[in-house]
Amino acid sequence: MSNDAPLIEAPKKNPLPLVIAGVVVLALIAGLVYALFLRGDDDKETVRIGVVGASDPYWDIYVKAAKDEGIDVEIVDFTEYSQPNPAVTNEDLDLNQFQHIVYLADYNVSNDQDLTPVGATAIYPLALFSERYDSVEDIKAGETVAVPNDPSNQARGLLVLQSAGLIKLKSGGSIFSDLADVDEDASKVKVKALSAELTVTSLKDLAAAIVNNDFVDKAGLKFEDAIATDDPSDPNALPYVNIFAARAEDKDNATYKKLVEIYQDTKAVTDSVQEVSGGTAILLKTPVEDLEASLAKVEADTKAQKK
Repeated sequence: MSNDAPLIEAPKKNPLPLVIAGVVVLALIAGLVYALFLRGDDDKETVRIGVVGASDPYWDIYVKAAKDEGIDVEIVDFTEYSQPNPAVTNEDLDLNQFQHIVYLADYNVSNDQDLTPVGATAIYPLALFSERYDSVEDIKAGETVAVPNDPSNQARGLLVLQSAGLIKLKSGGSIFSDLADVDEDASKVKVKALSAELTVTSLKDLAAAIVNNDFVDKAGLKFEDAIATDDPSDPNALPYVNIFAARAEDKDNATYKKLVEIYQDTKAVTDSVQEVSGGTAILLKTPVEDLEASLAKVEADTKAQKK
């Protein structure tokens, strides 16, 4: 072969299949990462909190504040106080926020449960309202006044009536007082018990009624129109501090603790709570240890009372 003969070049490899393969691999990796991202977002835990009165504007503010901290919150509304605790017990909810310590103690003892406080919110006065009278002195002897029928708020309502001079309690009054403790002969008015949501709607048929704070604004009442109230700033009022409650095994849950902090420390939330309460709420950051100690004492007293 002549040295001048053209050399036959080896065929060059076509780079296109390698490029395509690389693109496919990158696309698969990107797709996998995206799918994992989406799945992680879908599986992100949503904390379900039961309340009575989800229409209160501070709950929307609270949900947004929690979202800003990376926590998804779903507010679940209930119309009756008897519902949110069983929902937490049955794991339909993670937390609830609607009750004070006395109410929780009665639930735990009556149902052999161990729900526990994970944070304080506020304490609210319990007030007496009337559509007929401007003062308790104007209420006529023998008329009927209503109190809530749940044990904790019934006792507290009866203490308000006694302080107002409308009734006398045989035992002098305690967190366990009920209608049987009313000394009818020594009392100015008759007392009947209604579910908490009905005391306010029955005002037109009564001389007056104890109305739980949750229902005052919703009924179109003004807090300043109350004709009698208790003193929520009294140190003895600790059992009536409202709380976030959880199952006992979740009391150290870091997310739940953070949610308590968000409620307590977000000014937009606390400002709205005050607005809804007509400025009557006393916002608190009571240490959880104090809440637990109060609950334990009230539970012990409740068990002794029920024997």
